[in-house]
Amino acid sequence: MDKRFTWNSESVFPEEAGWEEAVQAILSRIPDLEEFKGHLGDSPDSLADWFEVSERARRLMAKVIVYSTMAYSVDVGDQAAAARVDRSRSVAAQLGAAAAFAVPEMLSIGLPKLRDWVKSSPRLSHLGHYLDRLEKLQKRIRSAEVEELLTQVTDPLATALSVHSVLANTDLKFAPAVGADGQLHEVAQGTIAALLTNADREVRRTAFESYADEHLRMQHAMAASLAGAVKRDVFFARARGHASSLEAALEPGFIPVEVFHNVIKTFRDNVGTWHRYWRIRRRMLGLEVLKPYDLRAQLGASALQVPYAEAVEWISQGVAPLGEEYVAIMRKGALEDRWVDIYPNKGKRMGAFSSGAMDTKPFIFMSYNDDIFSMSTLAHELGHSMHSYHAWHSQPYVYANYGLFQAEVASNMHQALTRRHLLATKTDPAFQIAVIEEAMSNFYRYFFIMPSLARLELEIHEQVERGGAITAGYLNKLMADLLIEVYGSEVEISERDRDRIGSTWAQFHTHLYSNFYVYQYATGIAAADHLVQRVAAGDRKAVDSYLAFLKSASSMYPLEGLRMAGVDMTSPEPVEAAFATLASMVDRLEALTQARS
Repeated sequence: MDKRFTWNSESVFPEEAGWEEAVQAILSRIPDLEEFKGHLGDSPDSLADWFEVSERARRLMAKVIVYSTMAYSVDVGDQAAAARVDRSRSVAAQLGAAAAFAVPEMLSIGLPKLRDWVKSSPRLSHLGHYLDRLEKLQKRIRSAEVEELLTQVTDPLATALSVHSVLANTDLKFAPAVGADGQLHEVAQGTIAALLTNADREVRRTAFESYADEHLRMQHAMAASLAGAVKRDVFFARARGHASSLEAALEPGFIPVEVFHNVIKTFRDNVGTWHRYWRIRRRMLGLEVLKPYDLRAQLGASALQVPYAEAVEWISQGVAPLGEEYVAIMRKGALEDRWVDIYPNKGKRMGAFSSGAMDTKPFIFMSYNDDIFSMSTLAHELGHSMHSYHAWHSQPYVYANYGLFQAEVASNMHQALTRRHLLATKTDPAFQIAVIEEAMSNFYRYFFIMPSLARLELEIHEQVERGGAITAGYLNKLMADLLIEVYGSEVEISERDRDRIGSTWAQFHTHLYSNFYVYQYATGIAAADHLVQRVAAGDRKAVDSYLAFLKSASSMYPLEGLRMAGVDMTSPEPVEAAFATLASMVDRLEALTQARS
């Protein structure tokens, strides 16, 4: 692969020896951290020294993790890279265990005394909000010994995700898809998305079957792995005294559980919109019946090709209301500074993500396929990376990271702005259909698949909390039932295809291992949809408040940051409004279809 199209891993460490030196440096600093134990309350300067010393170690640890993840993601068969990932996780657990005493010890000093120190010491003056968060969560903090133990077990309890990742990215071997002309098409993690949009129905069918059947071949191992992850979540929830795994996942982000339930209820109340979309899609494809492998088939006569450089240009035009400086930083990252590992490659893992840390670039991993769907993915990940860029350049380390609830707003804002720009400036009906098709693909993932996975996630955690078992058969049946509710009578599902759609839980290789993450895609798209109109119109106040939200990171509670940007996510209204946008896209698609015919 041409180096220009790969991410700039040498900017993290010029060579592997630098990574090894960093690991050794972290291990050598662990005794320095342990020397603070029992002395944080000696004086304000002692506490300030602790924050500075631990920050240096944690920032270096972040670089170590980023570098190891980069090499492994682009070639999951690289055993040396896999070993570095495993070693990074182990060292991070050691570092975390060495620092685990700090929060219990600070609480033992007493919040009133700590607040007095924050007021009197310039070195601690930025920690007011940190202490507020600590106060809200203090009932979940255990003794220093228990906190150390809980940190140490994070490494072995992460094995479930590691096992699933190896199965998914290394051990699965997919049969090729076969077109109506007999031509073979490689099925791989980096190609499956493009194959499922192929105009040739035989390519779609055989790719769908190959991909699902191979996951079904590994279903029992994958189910056991997922069961391990759910048991991990239940263990940590009980260890901290939470009423449920859901509460344990949301409370550290200061998100009420009602927000989760609002998403699920609103989703279920609006499944009729999907039923109408399936009918329109079936007519546009000229099919008597719609099958599960037809749900993402291209609707236009030909796929809209979007080379990478053109995608960057269109995204830049779309996000232009956010300002010249914003666009310049993003363009330079995407085109010159090698933020992005761009194209599919042998051994490359599936999916797309934004990565990086405070002392690295905000890197992006994806497999760009020169189409509008890849352009949408690039816009999404650039939204994440620009969020990280602004947070890292605006906040001290203690506030520089942000939660998943905030993260999906920035990514979906990029997609919404880009889509809005293209629909406003490209008037050709075929182009408009292609853009709406991209929008529907995005809604399909975030307002259909992700809420369905969230419903599954809630059920399987409650199943384990009740003492029940998680098996492949149980997961497949539950997943199929949830999807068929949204398919309605519009999508024909054979008995064998029921098993195949039932394996959807296994096909999301990391999402279900980050407990109660997936519902936040729906809240993210809802918040972005709520804000995009004023931002796109160039409303200076709206733009400034949105940029302030990006820069705030964790210096504010997530819901407060979004209120500052202009949206109240404690209300179901934003999610309901996003479904109204989905319905309007279906209306627009139907009108374009009738005009074309």
